[in-house]
Amino acid sequence: MRKNRIRYSNEDRVFSIVTYTLATLALLITLYPLVYCVSASFSDPMQVVKGNVLLFPKDLTLIAYRAVAKNKSMFSGYANTLFYTLLGTSLNLVMTIAAAYPLSKRDFRGRNAITFLFTLTMFFSGGMVPNFLLIRNLDMYNSIWALLLPGCVSAWNLVIMRTYFQSSIPEEICESAYMDGCSNINTLIRIVMPLSMPIIAVMVIFYGVGHWNSYFNALLYLKDRDKYPLSLVLREILLQGMGQEKTGAEVVDSVADLLLFETLKYAVIIVSSVPMLILYPALQRYFVKGTMVGSLKG
Repeated sequence: MRKNRIRYSNEDRVFSIVTYTLATLALLITLYPLVYCVSASFSDPMQVVKGNVLLFPKDLTLIAYRAVAKNKSMFSGYANTLFYTLLGTSLNLVMTIAAAYPLSKRDFRGRNAITFLFTLTMFFSGGMVPNFLLIRNLDMYNSIWALLLPGCVSAWNLVIMRTYFQSSIPEEICESAYMDGCSNINTLIRIVMPLSMPIIAVMVIFYGVGHWNSYFNALLYLKDRDKYPLSLVLREILLQGMGQEKTGAEVVDSVADLLLFETLKYAVIIVSSVPMLILYPALQRYFVKGTMVGSLKG
């Protein structure tokens, strides 16, 4: 017997061809810079300077990664960024969940007004100078808390998580827990949070990537080099390389040092991107579900 096949019209075929073509182009445009960085970081510096590296490494070498391994500031920046990301994301999750859960309860008085006040911060802020003066007056200047506390709760993430709690966690489950003697905090920890892993994973990605890539706040509020995150260390390396190109022999000891910088900057980019490249695929299965449910329902 012949299997029944769906017959597509010419318009459907054209639409599919255009869609796949555009998706493929978008993939190539997005993926090629990363592939180029990887290839350049493993290539001989002279090949990179000549522009011979397009897709695959030329004259494979690990000289750039050896230089990264010898740079002490890279390791301290890596450790600082990892610490800031873990601590900051943990604080973000605790504060966001603590605010979103009560705001998801329909019998919570004043929840609409409080939600409005949170949402208002998405459109208005005090500005850079008032924020700097506030941080200094609170004695948080040159402290890690200047990086973590001001953005402890994102209004956008709060709304997403509140909507998820409100639309995806049946109220009957919480009521049954109350009848069994569970307090609000026990209900949240033992029942609601285990059922909310998709949205929690989404928050980990949002907050984690934000902390890992944080740059401007550290530039404003930190003055001790031993507290610099990886983004500032990367900035210094890039600025140093630009200065080398401008001043020539006054800055560099040899042409080899200048050539090394051409591959070193790509190696630094790859090293700094690896944790996020690992984190997202690990949590990707939760990402679409958590974002769609948290944003559209309710």
